[in-house]
Amino acid sequence: MWRSPIRINAICPGVTETPMVTNAIAEAPEHMAAIINEIPMKRSGSVEEIASAVLWLSSPGAVFTTGQALVVDGGFTVK
Repeated sequence: MWRSPIRINAICPGVTETPMVTNAIAEAPEHMAAIINEIPMKRSGSVEEIASAVLWLSSPGAVFTTGQALVVDGGFTVK
């Protein structure tokens, strides 16, 4: 069976604990609290959680997954 060695996928992260988000929280705490409150999980994601999604897409377990935009945002886009 022929298998393409190329898979095209994307990770679409939501609010993630990065230096940029940390700075935004420091500069506009009320604004960022309102945004985070809209996330069904009521928190921002960790870098490790985003990396886990990348690792899964890179793993043999995702070998039949292609052409996907994997949203990792704590449910923000489906609320």
